[in-house]
Amino acid sequence: MAWKRKITGGLLAVVGFMLSPLSWWNDLLVNLPLALAFAWLVSLVYKPAFTVALVVGYWLTNVIGFVLLQKGAEAIIRDKAGKYGRRELLRDVGISLVYTAVIVALVKVGVLKPIEGYFSGR
Repeated sequence: MAWKRKITGGLLAVVGFMLSPLSWWNDLLVNLPLALAFAWLVSLVYKPAFTVALVVGYWLTNVIGFVLLQKGAEAIIRDKAGKYGRRELLRDVGISLVYTAVIVALVKVGVLKPIEGYFSGR
């Protein structure tokens, strides 16, 4: 059954890598569009929540990506996946904070905005 664990771990690691901000293209092509779609959905209900929803969506994709990546790698390497502790969570949140600062800056300069903003000329 070790091969099943390794395949499952490999799939988790790939999905985790795709969601983690470990390379610029993952972040640009996966996390940001997911976070933006989440923010657009939220802003359809409550427009002023766009920026907050973008940040929350972005954080969620990053943290979930790091957790899945770590769990997948542990499943491949070890017989049993280890504990995802406070230290690992704090590290992942810290990395996400750095990327979040960039996202907020893009909102502030008007590169990212609610979907209506791209068509209304504002």
